[in-house]
Amino acid sequence: MTDVSLGMPQLPAPDYPADVRARLEADAKEIIARYPGSRSALLPMLHLVQSEEGYVTPTGLRFCAEMLDLTTAEVTAVATFYTMYRRKPSGDYQVGVCTNTLCAVMGGDAIFEALQEHLGVGNDETTEDGKVTLEHIECNAACDFAPVVMVNWEFFDNQTPESARKLVDDLRAGREVRPTRGAPLCTFKETARILAGFPDERPGAVEASGSAGPASLAGLRLAKGEKGGPKVVSPRGGEAPASAGQPVTETGEAPDPHPSSHDAPRRTAASDPDNPAGPVAKEGK
Repeated sequence: MTDVSLGMPQLPAPDYPADVRARLEADAKEIIARYPGSRSALLPMLHLVQSEEGYVTPTGLRFCAEMLDLTTAEVTAVATFYTMYRRKPSGDYQVGVCTNTLCAVMGGDAIFEALQEHLGVGNDETTEDGKVTLEHIECNAACDFAPVVMVNWEFFDNQTPESARKLVDDLRAGREVRPTRGAPLCTFKETARILAGFPDERPGAVEASGSAGPASLAGLRLAKGEKGGPKVVSPRGGEAPASAGQPVTETGEAPDPHPSSHDAPRRTAASDPDNPAGPVAKEGK
């Protein structure tokens, strides 16, 4: 075999030890059985082999190709397209700092720079102890909690340079770390196996997974016709007083809460069947 990019002979990838191969084959057959066509199982299969060694190795690529009757080129094309598949050894904890627009404006860039200096690593680099891999990531649809840091795809909301430095210090020291919401934190290998479609059997994981914060659910609440008081924004790290932002009547009682003009659901012709839109009338007709 020849490495086309280098023009040099390339040694075949070694196989897994017999016991590991047997275990992975059993898992792979379970994954493949979920799909009408075997090649549809490639994405979870890549997560499966990543859970074995912490990244997608040449051995893992060959294993996927053999199990799915694909070429290694086809498997490699997919593995190199998605950033969640690692192609080199990485840390037990993938610490991703969102540097997309809103998180960056709210301090994401400052957090990323602080962690680079604190850990002594650059983007997509791992600390010497093998604990933490740092990377900047794109939007993870958590803008209402900006700036957001993710560890193995679990959310750590409303971060600051100080809280982020403490977070990575706790991870490296083996201290317990709890995500802001969602399932309990686990290692990157454990995360990869869950993403392959196998149940997370840790105590409390199922109950906690899929949770969302109040800010994320505000639109759903309004869409259902539920009403609430005007939003009160408090300083980061502080709590707004219970009466903050609530007007008081002459009797000293708070009026019925109502959404602001920006938050109230609106009836539009495009979305409301009861008010269909007709053709736009032209002047003079």
